[in-house]
Amino acid sequence: MTKKLSLLLVLLLVFLSSGVYAEEVLRVGATPVPHGDILTQVVPLLEEQGIKLEIIEFTDYVLPNLALNDGEIDANFFQHTPYLEGFNRDHRLNLVSLAEIHIEPLGIYSKRVSSIDEIPAGATIAIPNDPTNGGRALLLLQSAGLIKVDPKAGITPTIFDITENKLKLKFFEIEAAQLARTLDDTTAAVINGNYALLADLVPTRDALFLEGAESPYANVLAVRAEDVNNPALLKLAEALKSDVVRDFILSTYGGSVVPVF
Repeated sequence: MTKKLSLLLVLLLVFLSSGVYAEEVLRVGATPVPHGDILTQVVPLLEEQGIKLEIIEFTDYVLPNLALNDGEIDANFFQHTPYLEGFNRDHRLNLVSLAEIHIEPLGIYSKRVSSIDEIPAGATIAIPNDPTNGGRALLLLQSAGLIKVDPKAGITPTIFDITENKLKLKFFEIEAAQLARTLDDTTAAVINGNYALLADLVPTRDALFLEGAESPYANVLAVRAEDVNNPALLKLAEALKSDVVRDFILSTYGGSVVPVF
């Protein structure tokens, strides 16, 4: 009996020293493309460090932050900094960026015209209905020479801040995830990079006009403020800024997604 007990203790010590017991699970929310695909690349990197990464897919821009705040997930990866800051203000949350990973250039797309110059008077333009991306879309349309907006509105102008609209364009504010579906019914739509990719649009090929890589809208890994020093989350941030991820982004998306590290 004593020998059996001794053997069990030895086996237990071997098991504990192996580190298997120390595996930590991180649940990270993400929109499928490119965020979910990018996260998949770091799964083996984290496994080597005793961390199991579970990717929870979302298809909208609201639930991932609410789930993070409620503790249903440990982090999320789907949004840019201005959107995160605006969401915090609107919902009185305290979520923060742990790392900037990439930019997805916003683009103007159309099935009816093949260039910005062909957009006719009275054309219908669909833009995101959330304040941050809606403002970003209007600024892109201004860069394309279609409208002018009041500079006092900063980076979040609304359609009420349009000061010049010579073509008398008509704007429809639509949920970002649905914008690609409006292309059959509108002259053009301003679509976020991740949703363009999901719709099999290649921004660098299909966009009539594309946001530059100097855009301030870097997509971030977001966490709760109290978790900024969490060792496992810091390892995730480090993995997302690795050469493995950089090479994957550059070889997979052909300029439609741009690493910022």
